[in-house]
Amino acid sequence: MRYLLGDKGVLVIGGSASTSLAESISRELGNCPFTLPFRKRFPDGELYVRIGGRFEGEDVVLVQSTRRDEEILELFLLEDAVREGGAKSLCLVLPYFGYSRQDRRFFPGEAVSARAMARRLEVDADMVITVDLHSPFNRDIFTKPMREVSGVPAIARLLRRRPVDVIVSPDKGAVERCQRMANLLHKPWLSLQKKRIDSEHVEISLPDDAMDLTGKHVAILDDVISTGGTIVESAQLLKKMGAENVIAACTHGLFLKDAFERIKGVASDILSTDTLENAAERGSVAPDIAAILKERLVVGHGSP
Repeated sequence: MRYLLGDKGVLVIGGSASTSLAESISRELGNCPFTLPFRKRFPDGELYVRIGGRFEGEDVVLVQSTRRDEEILELFLLEDAVREGGAKSLCLVLPYFGYSRQDRRFFPGEAVSARAMARRLEVDADMVITVDLHSPFNRDIFTKPMREVSGVPAIARLLRRRPVDVIVSPDKGAVERCQRMANLLHKPWLSLQKKRIDSEHVEISLPDDAMDLTGKHVAILDDVISTGGTIVESAQLLKKMGAENVIAACTHGLFLKDAFERIKGVASDILSTDTLENAAERGSVAPDIAAILKERLVVGHGSP
């Protein structure tokens, strides 16, 4: 079954940061047309992009994470190219929404980067789809229709194939995510207590009523793994309390500096989704993004 958004169909475009994920989304939509833009740098360093083929009157799905500044600039140019090419509509898929951590103003004169990014990225978009935003505040910064995909189902599909006895939240911010995972896997869960010392160091402790972890297979679940400090401290504590092995899982795997190797030293496995390309990328959010896209789609009688 091929899905059609408008009169001519849907085209999926993969930015350089999300090539594989964009192709997976196109397959989930019944192998709809998929393309990669041409990119080059001018002698002065400026970026040039061009989308090949004709897509006038088509509905375009543009997939690009915005972790790095150059990826953001590329996305701005691709959006303009889509509109200049006469697309009927543009759905912007941001698997990883960069600059989202500054979602409020804490001191006078600060830029609220999450809001600034949302305002500019959505200008040429008719709809925005993101995955596991950093905080609930980010859900209200978009003015265009926005849907947030959860990375929990993608990680659950991986954990079902592994021995897991307990789901662990590394702090109170991940409790809701861990509760959902525990419900999907029909497993108990517990939340650790975290005290942040600085940007790279934390103190982790167990709650007074924590269950016995002796011989248990546990999975720590978080939305983002950056420096790995929280995961490393959590894994060390869980093993000290008798856990047989520990899996570290997240939606967005940044793994800054030596984070991956440090986690690898204390965890039996590291899992992340494909919102960002990294060494732990195992699960895909493509089916979950495609499911939202299909809510807008009109079933056509095109090629199967």
